[in-house]
Amino acid sequence: MKTTPVHSFTEENYIKTIYKLSVNGMQEVNTNAIAEALDTKAASVTDMLRKLSAKDLVHYVKYRGVSLTTEGERVALQVVRKHRLWEVFLVEKLKFNWDEVHEVAEELEHIGSPLLTQRLDEFLGYPRFDPHGDPIPTETGEIKQIKQRLLAEMDVNEDGIVVGVNDSQPLFLQYLDRMGISLGSRIKVIDRIAYDNSFEVVLEDERNMLLSSEVTKNIFLSA
Repeated sequence: MKTTPVHSFTEENYIKTIYKLSVNGMQEVNTNAIAEALDTKAASVTDMLRKLSAKDLVHYVKYRGVSLTTEGERVALQVVRKHRLWEVFLVEKLKFNWDEVHEVAEELEHIGSPLLTQRLDEFLGYPRFDPHGDPIPTETGEIKQIKQRLLAEMDVNEDGIVVGVNDSQPLFLQYLDRMGISLGSRIKVIDRIAYDNSFEVVLEDERNMLLSSEVTKNIFLSA
C-alpha cells in the first residue's frame, strides 16, 4: 500500500513560500527572498534547501536559485488548499473576521489527514475561493483562476466588483472594513489625482471616497 510522505511543519512552510514567490513572478527563487519572507537567515535557508533537494522537492543550484519539482509543487498546492479551506471554515462556521483567520489557518494547514481535508471540503460545499478571494486548489491541484486586475490599473469611469486582495495582512483588511469595502463590493473610478496617484472612487453607487495609491495596488476587481 502506497503511503503519502510526511513532511515537517518547517519543510511545508518553505515549500509553500517558494511556491508563492514563484507565482508572483520569480522563475527561480533566490535565498534572500525566501529568508525575507520567512524572517530567517540566508544560511538557514541554504541548509533547508539542501534537505529539500535531497528529498526531490526542489531543484536547487547554489548562487542561482531554487524551483519546485513536480512533487514539491504538489505538496505546496495541498498546503495552500488546506490553508484556504480552513480560512473558509473559520469565517463561515466560526464567525471569525477575514482579518483574524490567517494565523490560525497557518497552524491548521499542517494537519496531515487527507480524509479530513476531503470531509472539510465536502462540509463547506466545495468552495472555490477563500475569504480573501484567493482560489482554492482542488484535490488534484487544479486552480480555477478568474480574470481580474488591480484597481490601480483601472481608468476613469471604469468599474468592477471586488474579487480579492493582494495584501491579506490584518491592518489592511481592517482598513477595508472601516471603509466598507469587502468582497462583492462594486467600485467605480471617478478620478485619478495626479499629485499622488490616489483615486477618487464611488462605492456601491452611493458613497465617494479617496483611496491612496498603496491601497489601489492591493484591491483586485473583476476584469
